[in-house]
Amino acid sequence: MRVYVDHTHVWRHVTGIERITLQLFSQDALRPLDVVPVNARRMKDMVLKQTFYLPACLAHSPSSLVLCPGFPPTPLLQLFRSRVIPYVHDVFLLSRREDLNWRAKAYSAWPFDLAVRRLPKFLVNTANTAAKLRQYCRQDADITVYRPQAQNSFNLAVGERASRPLHPKALRLVALGTVEPRKNLVAAARIVRALRARGFVDTALEVIGRRGWGEDWQTLAKMPDVTLHGYVPDEDIPAILNGADALICTSYEEGLGLPLLEAQFAGLPVIAPDQPVFREVLGPSGLFIDPSDPGGAADVIAALTATDGWRAACVARAAANLRDWNRKAARDRDRVVTMLSEFEHRGAHSQERHDHVTDFGRPARRQH
Repeated sequence: MRVYVDHTHVWRHVTGIERITLQLFSQDALRPLDVVPVNARRMKDMVLKQTFYLPACLAHSPSSLVLCPGFPPTPLLQLFRSRVIPYVHDVFLLSRREDLNWRAKAYSAWPFDLAVRRLPKFLVNTANTAAKLRQYCRQDADITVYRPQAQNSFNLAVGERASRPLHPKALRLVALGTVEPRKNLVAAARIVRALRARGFVDTALEVIGRRGWGEDWQTLAKMPDVTLHGYVPDEDIPAILNGADALICTSYEEGLGLPLLEAQFAGLPVIAPDQPVFREVLGPSGLFIDPSDPGGAADVIAALTATDGWRAACVARAAANLRDWNRKAARDRDRVVTMLSEFEHRGAHSQERHDHVTDFGRPARRQH
C-alpha cells in the first residue's frame, strides 16, 4: 500500500498547519509505511495536483491512500472516499463562515463541507475538534485523534525568567497568529487598555503574524499600545517571546492553538479563553479568561502577578504541561500507524466499492 500525502501547501509560509504537516505526515513520522509526499512549487501547481494528480494516483493504484493534512480533499478525490483521509485542524470553515474571505469560501469551505458529510474516516488534532466534527459528519464516521508533538520550533529558553521582578508595573503581552477576525485580537488590545487603567501603566501588546483579511489590522494599527510586527522569521521570534511576560490568545475558535504550546518552552504563562479546547491543550498551566470582558480578564491577569513566586510557578507548570502533551502525542502516532497498516490488510478497495455514490449533495447513509 502506498500512502500519498498532500504536501502541496507547504511551499507557502511555514506556519502552524505547514509545521504540523511536516511533523506528522513525513516519511519518517509514518515509518514503516510507504509514504510519498506530493509537493508543489507555486499556486497553479498546487491547484492542479490537488484537483487532478492526487485523484489520478488513486485511480491508478486501487490499494493506495491519500492523506490530506492541509487543504480539504477536492471533489474528484471524494470519488475514492474510503481511501481519502483528511486531517481536520478545526471546523471554522463550517462554524464561522462569516469570517471567511471569498477565496476561502470558494476553494476551501465547499470542499470541506462535502468531505465532512461524506467521508468515512478522519484524523483530528484534539479531542475537542473530534467532538465538534461529530456535529457535522456522518454518524458512522471513524475519527482518530493525532496530536502533534510540541516542539521548540523557535529555540526558546526559560533563562532567568523565574527571577524577574514579581510585581511589574508594565507587562509585555505577545499574541501569535494571522491578523484576521477569528483571532479576535482587538479583544486582546482592549484587555491591555484595561490593565493600564489598573496601574500597569506601560503595558503593551505585540502581535506576531502576517496581515490577513478583515479590518482588524487597521483597527489595531490605530492603537498606540499595540505593535504589529507582521510576519516574523522563526529566527527573530525568540527575542520577542523571551522578552515577554505572557502569551495571550483571544480567539473565537481554535482547533488546537499549537503556538500556545510552543511558547511554553520559554516558560511563558499562557492566557487563553475559557473554552474546552484550551482547557484540553493547557490543562492546569493555563490562565483562563473571558475575552468579551476586558475588565474581568485584566483582573485575572493582575491577580496572577500579585501572587508570590508566580513566575517560577508558571515555568514549572509550562514544563509539566509540555511533558504531558508530548506523551499523549507519542501514543497517538503509534495508534495512527497501526490503524493505517491495518487498513492495508483489510483491503481499502473493497470498502470503496461499498461506499461509492455519485450524489455529492446528499450525506451518506449510515452503514449497518
